[in-house]
This record gives sequence, C-alpha cells and structure tokens, in this order.
Amino acid sequence: MRRTRILTAVLALAAGLIAGSPPVLAADGAPRPTLAAESYTWKNARIDGGGFVPGIVFNRKEKNLAYARTDIGGAYRWQQASRTWTPLLDSVGWADWGHTGVVSLASDSVDPNKVYAAVGTYTNSWDPGNGAVLRSADRGASWQKTDLPFKLGGNMPGRGMGERLAVDPNRNSVLYLGAPSGKGLWRSTDSGVTWSQVANFPNVGNYQQDPTDTSGYASDNQGIVWVTFDESTGTSGTATKTVYVGVADKDNAVYRSTDAGATWTRLAGQPTGYLAHKGVLDSVNGYLYLAYSDKGGPYDGGKGRLWRYATATGAWTDISPVAEADTYYGFSGLTVDRQKPGTVMATAYSSWWPDTQIFRSTDSGGTWTKAWDYTSYPNRANRFTMDVSSSPWLTWGANPSPPEQTPKLGWMTEALEIDPFDSARMMYGTGATIYGTENLTAWDAGGQFAVRPMVQGLEETAVNDLASPPTGAPLLSALGDIGGFRHTDLTKVPSMMYTSPNFTTTTSLDYAESDPNTVVRVGDLDSGPHVAFSTDNGANWFAGTDPSGVSGGGTVAAAADGSRFVWSPAGTGVQYTTGFGSAWQASSGIPSGAVVESDRVDPKTFYGFKSGKFYVSSDGGATFTGSAATGLPAGDSVRFKALPGTKGDVWLAGGASDGAYGLWHSTDSGATFTRLAGVEQADTIGFGKAATGASYQTLYTSAKIAGVRGIFRSTDKGVSWTRVNDDAHQWGWTGAAITGDPRVYGRVYVSTNGRGVVYGDTSDTGGGSGGGGGGDPTPSGACAVTYTITNQWSGGFQADVKLTNTGTSAWSGWSLGWSFPGGQTVSQLWNADYTQSGAAVTAKNVGWNGNVAAGSSVAFGFTGTWTGTNGKPTAFRLGDRSCTVG
Repeated sequence: MRRTRILTAVLALAAGLIAGSPPVLAADGAPRPTLAAESYTWKNARIDGGGFVPGIVFNRKEKNLAYARTDIGGAYRWQQASRTWTPLLDSVGWADWGHTGVVSLASDSVDPNKVYAAVGTYTNSWDPGNGAVLRSADRGASWQKTDLPFKLGGNMPGRGMGERLAVDPNRNSVLYLGAPSGKGLWRSTDSGVTWSQVANFPNVGNYQQDPTDTSGYASDNQGIVWVTFDESTGTSGTATKTVYVGVADKDNAVYRSTDAGATWTRLAGQPTGYLAHKGVLDSVNGYLYLAYSDKGGPYDGGKGRLWRYATATGAWTDISPVAEADTYYGFSGLTVDRQKPGTVMATAYSSWWPDTQIFRSTDSGGTWTKAWDYTSYPNRANRFTMDVSSSPWLTWGANPSPPEQTPKLGWMTEALEIDPFDSARMMYGTGATIYGTENLTAWDAGGQFAVRPMVQGLEETAVNDLASPPTGAPLLSALGDIGGFRHTDLTKVPSMMYTSPNFTTTTSLDYAESDPNTVVRVGDLDSGPHVAFSTDNGANWFAGTDPSGVSGGGTVAAAADGSRFVWSPAGTGVQYTTGFGSAWQASSGIPSGAVVESDRVDPKTFYGFKSGKFYVSSDGGATFTGSAATGLPAGDSVRFKALPGTKGDVWLAGGASDGAYGLWHSTDSGATFTRLAGVEQADTIGFGKAATGASYQTLYTSAKIAGVRGIFRSTDKGVSWTRVNDDAHQWGWTGAAITGDPRVYGRVYVSTNGRGVVYGDTSDTGGGSGGGGGGDPTPSGACAVTYTITNQWSGGFQADVKLTNTGTSAWSGWSLGWSFPGGQTVSQLWNADYTQSGAAVTAKNVGWNGNVAAGSSVAFGFTGTWTGTNGKPTAFRLGDRSCTVG
C-alpha cells in the first residue's frame, strides 16, 4: 500500500463532503418523493485486503478472540470457525464518515465481551469531525459512542504505533488513551463512558513528520503513542500500579507511573534519538521490550534499534539483532510469546527493498535469527514458504530480480502478534493484507514456517469509480493504491489487478456502450503512462501515450462505439483522440480539470462539467460549448452520467451544503436541466436493469431523501424512492461512484472509502428476472448439525453451527432452518445470510460456501440475545429434510 492512499478522503472532501450539513429544501409547493424501504442482502465483491492493517489485537483471556484495525476501513473481529474476519463498523453513517478510521483497539482481558475502538481519520481540516471512543459489550456487534473534544488520526502519520488505547487488566473500568496534536494522555474510570485528561502527565509529545507541511497532515504532533500495563503490579479489582506510556519525543520517549497514574516520571537511562513505536511487557521475566525507529512511520524509517528494560533493576540492554550501521529501516512490529515469554519477535517495518524482515529470539533478545538471509548475494535463504493462491494478486504481477522475490513478506509491517494461546500461530499486517502462519515454531526447529493470507472478509480498498457493462465481466472497478480489478465472479478474488501498466491508483474508467470489449482507464503512476486501453473487456491491457504535461489520471470517457476517447487528466487541459491514444489533441471550449463523460448512443457526443457549468461536444471532443443551463451546483463536487440507450438523457448529482445540492435531469443533452424535488442532497447517480413492466432503467444514488441519508433506488424516473440500505449498513462515505447491474434487477454496486466494493441484492423478486438464482436451495441427501454455544453472558450469547453433508451427493446451495426454544433473537450472523420471524430462523449459504461435497462441512456463527433460558434448538431442517442433531 502506497502513500497515495491518504488522498482518497482528501479528494472526497475537496468534492464538497461536509458532515452534518442542513438539507436543501424543495421548491415551494413541490411534491416530496414517496420514500419506501426494502430488505437487501449486502456483500463485498471479494478482493480480500487491499489496504494497510496497522493493528492486530488478541484477547489475553479467551482463545481465538482477535481484532484487526485499519486506517480508513473500520475494525474487524476474527471468526475462528471459518478463518474469516467480520466487519464491525459498517453502521458508521455519512455524517461521521471519519469514524471509519481506527487509530487504536483494546480488547478487555477481564470481560472478553467488551471491546473499545478509538476512531477518527484525520487531525487536520480534512476531517471536520472530532474523534470518539466506541465501546461495545457484545464484541463489536453493537456500539455506544463517547465523543472526544479533539480529533484522532487513523490515517495520519504514526498510525502504526501503539496501541494508544488500553484497558487496565486488573480494574477493567479504567482505560487510558494517548492523544495526538498535543492533547496529552486521557483516562476513563467508568469503562469508557466519560474521559478526562491526565493533567499531571508531563509530556504531550513533540515529533512532527514534516513541520513545514502547511496542510497540517505531516506537521501534526504525533503525541502519545502507546500505553502498557504491568499486570503483575495489581490484583483483581484494584487498579494496576505500574503503567508505561510511549511519547512521540526522541529525547523522552518512555514514562512510567508506579502509583496507578497519580504521578509520572521519565524512565531513567532510556536511549535517545529514536521514537518508541511499541512497548510490550513480559511480566513473567520482568522485561519491557521497545521497538525504536528514527521516524514515525508507516512509510518512513531509516534507522532503528531494539531495547530491553529490566523492570526490577532499571537496567537497559540494547538487544538489536543487527548493528545500527547495518539498519536502513526502523523497528516497529513487536510481540512476545505468552506461552513462552522468552520468545520475542520484531519487524523491520520500513524495509521495502528487497523485502521486510522479521526477527525472532528465544532467549529474551540475547540472540536472533532472521526470516531470511543472504547466502551469497543476491541469493537468499528463506525460513518461510509463501502461498498466496487465495489472494493471487499479492504477487502484483511482478517478475523481480534477486534479491527481491514475489510475493514479498510485505512492507509497513507494524502489526505483529503471536497468538497468546498458541505459540505456532502468528499474524502480521502489511500495507496490503494480513499474513499469518500456524506452524511458526518450525522456525526454531530449523524448518520453514508457512505464510499465507489470513484476510478473507477484511475488505479495505478505497473505490474511485465503478462500471457494470451489459456484457462481459459484471464489474470493473477503479481503486486507490492497488489499481482495480475485473470481477468475473463477485464471490471470488480476481487473479490479478490491472497491469500493463499497473497504476498505483486508478482514478476513472469507462467502456464503450455498444462495444463493451473496449475499455479505457486512467490513473496515477510515479513514472510512465497514465492511460491504458483494453479490447477484451478489461482482461488484458496496453498502455497509451500521454499528451504533454500530464501528472495524474483525472477522468476519461469512451465514445459509445469505442472509436474515440476524451480525457481530462491532471496537469493539463482536456484532450481527445481517435483510436487508442497514440496522438492526443487539445479540446477547446472546456476548462482544465473538467469532469468528462460520453453520450451512450451518439459516438461523437461528449459532456463535461466544471465549476457550475455544463459543456457539450458534438464533434468527438474537439470543441465544447458551454450550456445555458443555470442553477447547477457551483462547485466541482459533481458526478454525472448519460443513460444507456437514449441519446441526450443525462443525470447529474452533486453540490455542497452552502449552495445548490441535489439531483438534476436533462433530456436534451444538457441544454436544460430539471431538479428533482425532494432529493435534498445527492452525490452519485447510476443506472441498472429496469423493473418488470417499467419502461425506464432503474436509478441508484447515494443521497439524502426525505431527511434520510442512504443508498436509494427508483424504478419510476425519481418520482418515488426506496432506501435499499439500512442503519447497520452505511459504510461511512459512499459518494465516489455507484452503478446498477444492467443484467440483474435490483443489484447495485456501491463505492466506499475503505470498505471496498459493496454490492446489494434485493429480496424483491417481482422486480425483474435474472436476480441471481430462484428460490431456496434444496440439496438432497442426509445432513447433520452441531449447535454449540461458545460463550454466554447476561442477556447475550455467541453460538457456532456446523452443518455436515452426510449424504453421497454434493450440495450446490443450502438453507438450514430451526426454531429457538427460549425467545432468542439473532443479533449478527456471519458466513451465511439469515432471516428470523418469531422463533423461526433460516440461514442460507453465501456465494462462496454454497458448494458442500459429500462428507464435508460448512460452518457459520452468530451472536444473539436471550431471556429466561438459553436452550439449544432440538431440530434442524435442510429444505424439507430433517438433520441429525449432534
């Protein structure tokens, strides 16, 4: 993951994203739209990963309970039965979009049902909202929020340090939070409900990545960066006496309290000249381990050290695995094996070339071994094997020369954790995924430990553009950092992102409406062309030629028949070409930076928009003429599209709260526009298959209608609207792109800024054919079910269900039903779709787990509530067949 990732939300804000803005009222007397709601099933188009995972947290009391945090894509909980991650912050709404950035996580080791998240994306003006601490008593299935009087920076420099949020392991009502921006150390004594600054903490930090940065991004004081308790200095129910705190200050990096936070002192004798990214305590042996870097990360870092502090004697020992002169990286990832506390591991987080490095010691840092080493340069010997077949794009299509290899162990490896209950399992985060191993101890025996992605369910891409052609692949995406994908099957990870060239970020893409095999994309690249073409629906690509002055992707449009293209790149004015971009010419009559689109019928008609004015070309993009249309949004936060099949039919969405903001429609190629009454705000517009009996394609938008923010669908040209998402499925900011599927009625693809491509399917089977498969699956053959309550607390519980095909034929889908005996209600269910009516529950397969071979099993789990008794169901039915209950 590259540093261009920070730009996604910045561009969103530049496009007029203002949280909590008042609605734009409809004109006097104009009818408000009818607003309905509908049940939708929401999934991700599988990519698996795609972004930076700066933190992984294992609960120290309960086996297999683990969480991961992302910089802009929310938080996740590990599901052991399926080896997948469940998203926990999809309920974050539009107004609080910044709360999808998670700067720290804390899992309560006294009460494992409790988990906390410190959220907020930027500390500068890019995020208008303050940070918050979210608290959950049901493992993240639901949350309560306490707003903070300052901002937090889940996507700021230094975000891989931590954890900044910590729960006292002896008195779990006490929490600490390290704040950035000079806001100091904060404490809660009521389980995160209220917070106050620790007034006597002596140092708010002073390290800035770049003090000269006028945007406030790199110049922010990175502040208090981690809190660690010495659990051996407390007893159950009383506050832990000894607390260590890491500060972003190269001369004063570590502080300690020995009286439960009443007083604080700088730890005597500590090394200087570095930042302490992590502080991990081994209370059994009495060692505090510290990983130091000369920079705050996650991209930078040229020198580093590892130190060990003896808590009983105050002795400091440099335990670095290599000499300081031999480091070209900083240390950050740091973990102790809780089963064998003398075993400690660390990462060279900023070693991009030739690879990251992982170090391991089994004698408390006395001696070390490396995950790989040189035999005779440039040849390497690896202590690991890598299998990325589940996420094949992690090779990046590269063919490097030694000592580089593909796939790499990673980069930005600031999260590294050994499972506290299993010495053989380790997970670590990178800029693109979570890797893990389940035979780590083979390292010590001289063998190789097996590394593979452990990231399924965690989707962390920022989406810039989407297209669903009428033929070929159902989905083409333009993504930040990893370019984008051609999905031929939404339930499977594509084999590779777009290559030849491989843009760091794809900013825009389009296909020829009457020839969907012709596709164009534009994007950002450090060196090389910024435009590429495909003649096979995006399966293979070739680079175009940039006109002079291009510095970034901008937007691009393909003629309806693929004969020509119009491109509005960054760095220069709008350009047009015939053929595949070997010779571009400057368009006239349209300003630089305009958003461009094509008419979907007339191959010579193109459209543009800039600063409140709409532009039209009828000669293939050579010349544009400004429309006389008035009343359009004055800014540049606008997205518009032309309707397939009808010349001159254009829909325009956008605006800002301080001016015109809504949805407009033109039927005369933009000569005039009519604003849709009652659509208070709209940020995207897309089209999909028409409903049965409808004469017009289905509209989709991310909008505010009838006072409600959400994803909306209209089958009658915007006269009435149906909200198709719900409060549990909001995904923060969804304003970049939206499109329906021209082949599947009701299916909509939604862009998110960090949760990947989300798609929804309707439960309304009357809208049209082709919705994805008919009625409930009815597999034949025998079945067996095991229902296990894995955890129970006052009013709540967690259960796992294992369904086994005990017959002789494979299933191609399944639907399992049961009735609860004691009034239980499902709160959240993973690895299956479900409905509940009264006591009756039906769980159905999701796309990736529908095929179950004879003798094989499939598993799903859920959390729920109960009153009275929490008895187990006694009967399960697979379609019309009763299953054996184990």
